[in-house]
Order: sequence, then structure tokens, then C-alpha cells
Amino acid sequence: MTTHGDDASAPGAPPVVPGNNPPAELPAALAGLRAAVAAARFPLAVPSAEPARRDAAALAAQLDDYLLPRLARLDAPLLVVVGGSTGAGKSTLVNSLVQARVSAAGVLRPTTRSPVLVCNPADSSWFRSGDLLPGLTRTGEPSEDPRTLQLVAAPALRPGLAFLDAPDIDSVVDANRALAGQLLAAADLWLFVTTAARYADAVPWELLRTARARGTVTALVLDRVPPGAADEITAHLGEMLTANGLGAAPLFVLPETVVDGQGMLPEWAVAPLRDWFGQLATDAGARDAVVRQTLDGALAALQPAVAGLAAASDEQLTAAEALDERVRAAYRNAHRTVEQGLRDGRLLRGEVLARWQEYVGTGELFRTLEARIGRLRDRVVAAVTGRPAPAAAELRTAIESQLVTLLRGVAAEAAEHAHTGWRAHPAGAALLTPDLARPSADLDQQAERLIRDWQRGVLELVRAEGGDKRFVARTAAYAVNATGLAVMIAVFASTAFIPTGLEVAAGTGTTVAAQAVLQAVFGDQAVRTLASRARADLLDRVTVLLDGEAARYLGLLADAEATAGTPTALREAGARVEGARTRAHLTTAAGEGADT
Repeated sequence: MTTHGDDASAPGAPPVVPGNNPPAELPAALAGLRAAVAAARFPLAVPSAEPARRDAAALAAQLDDYLLPRLARLDAPLLVVVGGSTGAGKSTLVNSLVQARVSAAGVLRPTTRSPVLVCNPADSSWFRSGDLLPGLTRTGEPSEDPRTLQLVAAPALRPGLAFLDAPDIDSVVDANRALAGQLLAAADLWLFVTTAARYADAVPWELLRTARARGTVTALVLDRVPPGAADEITAHLGEMLTANGLGAAPLFVLPETVVDGQGMLPEWAVAPLRDWFGQLATDAGARDAVVRQTLDGALAALQPAVAGLAAASDEQLTAAEALDERVRAAYRNAHRTVEQGLRDGRLLRGEVLARWQEYVGTGELFRTLEARIGRLRDRVVAAVTGRPAPAAAELRTAIESQLVTLLRGVAAEAAEHAHTGWRAHPAGAALLTPDLARPSADLDQQAERLIRDWQRGVLELVRAEGGDKRFVARTAAYAVNATGLAVMIAVFASTAFIPTGLEVAAGTGTTVAAQAVLQAVFGDQAVRTLASRARADLLDRVTVLLDGEAARYLGLLADAEATAGTPTALREAGARVEGARTRAHLTTAAGEGADT
């Protein structure tokens, strides 16, 4: 066996330096970060959403699996996670190091379906407790379930050190690959195993760079090196390690050899690596240095990871605001259309105009009023065309029908505009359903109920005004229903019956007729007040209706909008962790040079 590396020609354990426990603020800060990460949501389909969900899950797993339990017990056994590509010989190497057949090895791939953790019997209680890697179920037997952790006691392995044989990092099974990445993030030291044929593969180097970014102490085993090729291959691999910031990582070279009857490598082949780990196992200070270096590196790597999650959360809120505004703009325009429709006379066309002319022209309105205003009748009737007298109910029905038609139209237009606006946005398009392009199925019923409630409100308004002592004399013989209808007609006029010399183009004389009636009963100022209050009441009810229509869209943004404080919470939690890490002086307390 040979070695290669910047200072790994004679691999040795890190120096013995006594360490101190980290301050209590660091675990508390990490717990706060864990809560902030758990609260983060990325529901909208923006480019950063899926990567952020993966990163948040990985960050939460590393906090749970490694950082929090390791901070709680810095003196716990050092965990060496053995990872590598398919068929690299990880299990064979672990069996050879601990001198027992503890992990299944063979040609069937993937061989390692669930992780196997090997430790000295004296250390078993720490790994059985479930503090480390709490998401894995402990078992004492081999398992096909990747969410189980098989614990094996090996007396030949010295206390203070444990090996975890992880699934292949490039496994054809998705769950195995994901678990391998999770286990590597929980390592105090990563022993990466590759072969002379596959050391340049892309997947291992991606994980090696991740380990470097996290500060994980790393050692490498180059397995199955053909005779005469060791110098050339190790030189090339050394160049790659240096280029990726891993030049100081110890590199152990295992030549091609034949395993014995127990499926283990010859003693002479693994002796240098076993001796290196033996030094580490017997030196508490060296183990402490490794643990603290990896721990400090993992903590330092949290800050950019949290910053990325906060930025992704910002993008969620920006997208939600954009989608929210597209909906609100569509329904604001709908409300303006209704408001304009009450001012420009369009509602006095058609059936409403015809029914009003009949109602006024035949004198039905005036039969309910005092005789003293009868002198107005000739002038008013002359302004309209007389027809057979309909019941007041028919006029109210016509008003209701005209308003329902208007509301149906603006709601349909708003739904179409909102749908188009969302369809043009990736996050909106992912939320759309066909029914959102149309108003609610029960919109007509809602609109009819709205208008009937408004009409009743107008009558109550008239009664309230008529009951005022200033109007008692004028309203002794006043018919609430008749005058209420006149108020409803007044709402449809652009001038709100404030004299301007203008008349509604849709029906000459109609405005004059209603205005004359209302002024005769209530007076000029009361006319203004009644018409304005009735119009405002109608528009308020329309606002409620359209808000309900808009809510079909806006409700889909609730998850994103509910996390408005997430970016700030993440950044503040990340800053607290970084401040606590800096004050903890983990590597200063433990000494330097852990990855020799």
C-alpha cells in the first residue's frame, strides 16, 4: 500500500490538543435555525423552488443527523463514513479493516441496500440511542430497507472509532443515492473509496467538492490499481485533488489483489490504512481535532446555504406579489366598470327604461303620493310615453335583471383577464385550473341575492329618511316602495340627480321625472344624500362579490404569502449561528491540521 498527497506521504493522526465544549448559545442558535428551515415553504413553481426544497431538506437532515447531536456530545465516538462508487470495494474494505465479515460484499448491485455501522461493543450504546441519524431505525440484522441502520459490534475495532458502510453514491436506486448523500453529511470523517478505472467519474467529484465546501475531513482509498500503474494514476489523481482543494487529503493506494476465503484483503494490503485509523482511535486529542474541524466546517457552510434558501423565499414572495397584483388589477377594473355603468346611463336602456316609463307614465307612482304634489304630474307624464301600468314588482325585476347582467359580464371579463395574466407567469400557470377562466358556477345566484338585498336596503334607507323629524310633514302620505324605486333609478344616473343641466341620454325625461318626484318629497339635499348613499351601498356589495371571485385565485397564493417573514427569519437565524460559531472558536480550541 502506498500513499499520495501534499503532506500525506506518511499519513498520521492529527496532533493531540485538548478541546473545550462549545458555548450553550451554539446549540440554541442551531435549534432556532432548524425551526426557521422547517417553516420555510416553496410552493410556487419558480426556477429556484425545487432546488430550494431539496436544499432545505438536506439542511434539515444535516442539522438533525449530525450537527445537533454532535454538538451535544463532542466526546462521542468518531464516525467514519465509507462512501464511493458502485463496485469500488467499500464493503470488502470495511470487513478487512475490522477483521470480520460485517458487511455483505458481492457482484450483485447494489450490494449495500441498507447502511451498516460497525463499532466496538463499548461504543454501541451511543449509536443505539438514536441521537445520531435519528431518522434511521436501528436493527441488529441485515435489512433490505434503506431506512434502517444495521448495528454490528466488532471487538477487533478499537473504541472511539466507528465505520459506516454507506450505499453507493451512484446507485441505480434513487433511495440509495439519497441515503448515501445524507450519510456523508453526517460523517466526522469521510473515507472515499474509488478504483483505478473510475476515479475520474463526475459523481464522486461532485460529492468530494461538497465535502470540501462543508469542511469535512476526508481521506481517499484508490483501489484495484494494476501493477506498474500506481505512479501514473496516483500522480494524476493527486493533480485532480489539488485542483479541487483536496491536495492535503491522505490517499491510500491498494493494488489489485485476491481476497482470501473470508472475502477479505490481505493483511499487508490494508495494514497502512488500519494503522492510520488505529492511531486516530487511540488518540483522543486527534479525534477531537477531526470532530471539531469537520463540525466547524459544517457550521461555516450553513451561512451560504441559508442565504440561498432566503433568496429562494424572496423569489417566492416576489412571484406571489406579481400574481396577486394581476388578479387584483383584473377585479379592480371590473369594479370600475360597474361604477361607470352606474354613472353613464347604460343601465337605463332596454327593459329598465321601458318599465320605468310605464310606471311613471301611467301615474301609478303618483297615486301613492300626496295630492299637494299632484300638480307635478302633468309635467312629468308629458315627459314620458304612457303604456299599460305594470306592477312595481316588474320594475324591480327589470332593475335586478339589468344589474345581474352587468355583474355577470364584468365577472367573466375579470376571470378571463386574471386567467390570462397567470397563464403568462410560470408560477401562475402551474396553479391554474380550467374553471378559473370563468366566474363561479353560482355567480348568477350570488348576484341576484346581492341585488335583492340591495333593493331591500334602499327601502330601509327611504324609511329611515322618512322617519326623520325633518321629513315627517312631507312624508305623511309617501309610499316607501314607490319612492324606493325612484331612488334605484336615481342611482343609475350620471349626475346622481344633482342639477347640472344634463339629462341621461338613454331616456329623455326619465331623469327629470324621478328627480322631480324625489325633490318634491324630500327636497334637493335629501335627493343628493339618498342617491349617493344608495349608490355607495350597491358598490360596497359589488366589492364583496368581486372580492369573493378574486379569492378563488388569491386563495391559491395563501401558502406563499403566509411565509412573508421567512426570508428575514432565515437570515436572522443564519446570522445567529454564524456569530455563535465564531465565538465558539472550535478549531482554535482543538488545534489545526486535522486533515493531514
